[in-house]
Amino acid sequence: MATKVVSRRVLNRALLERQLLVRRCKLRPAAAIERLVGLQAQATNPPFHGLWSRLVNFDQRQLDELITSRQVVRAATMRGTLHLHTADDFLTIRAVVQPGFERAMQSTYAKVLDGMDVNELAKVGRELLAGEPLTFGQLRDGLLARWPGRHPTMVTNAVRTQVPLVQVPPCGTWDRSGPRVYTTIEKWLDRPVSAEPAVESLISRYLSVFGPATVADVQNWSGLTRLGEVVERMRPTLRTLRTEDGAELFDLPRGALPDPDLPVPVRLVAEFDNVVLGHADRSRIVPDKYRKRIMTVNGIVRGTVLSDGFVAGLWKIQRTKTAATLVVTPFSVLDQEATEAEALSLLRFTAPTSEHQVSFEAGTSG
Repeated sequence: MATKVVSRRVLNRALLERQLLVRRCKLRPAAAIERLVGLQAQATNPPFHGLWSRLVNFDQRQLDELITSRQVVRAATMRGTLHLHTADDFLTIRAVVQPGFERAMQSTYAKVLDGMDVNELAKVGRELLAGEPLTFGQLRDGLLARWPGRHPTMVTNAVRTQVPLVQVPPCGTWDRSGPRVYTTIEKWLDRPVSAEPAVESLISRYLSVFGPATVADVQNWSGLTRLGEVVERMRPTLRTLRTEDGAELFDLPRGALPDPDLPVPVRLVAEFDNVVLGHADRSRIVPDKYRKRIMTVNGIVRGTVLSDGFVAGLWKIQRTKTAATLVVTPFSVLDQEATEAEALSLLRFTAPTSEHQVSFEAGTSG
């Protein structure tokens, strides 16, 4: 039987449906975070915006409560990047992605490790973190007191690689800034990470919210390598498809493949949202000609406007003491009325007591 070929629009609708972006749903925030296999969280507010774009009547206090009650943690997982995960998910996922941490450590600091025992570094790091939560600066100073003259970033990253850490609230709660302080996950949750990494389970969960996808897509999202061998073992349990360019795709047997003409409303996607970052080939949602425009040179991933399911512009909020303005930068023609309505809704969520305005920048299409 010939392998089914799926169009880019089908892949787009499948992604948006699985990512809860076709229509807002009534899931509880913790359930949504778990379904999405975490929310990317380099900055404080984008995960809140990410849930706002997906859930009915989402309120910032719901996520704040999950973080402060330790049901959700802000910690590094895929690609060594900060994510929000449910506590149970983090304990499982961190064990799976550990090889990615170790490979990145060796790649970046091989020349300055100079025979250091990273396990000894990790042991001392745990001892330092056994008391009050520490900033990375405080952790660095404690480590350098033991190993003076060593590379200051290397010693903290060695601990971060070997010891699963979590940011302690109020870090990660709505609109909070200030020093980021860390403790060990064992101290925060009184439980260790899983002793039995389940990479097959993580791949299946990835496909459930990002599929159909190639092996390269899974590797790009997870930060892991050599997953082709794992996917090959899973092949009998997966559905195989092909892109119009001939690339082999894998999916769960019952993964939804919606009608390519399924109507999709205008959506304002959060900064750093995995929906635009979760594939090696992002053309199913980001037209190639716009890809470089959504990322800055220092790694900031801008908020994006989806029109007919594809990135068609950028958005950002500018605030004064009394007003909040959402500025839209179109790449192509947008439905201005629908975009403005969604923008005003986001402004009411973000700055409920401010005066609201939506501004469209001119001359930016193409």
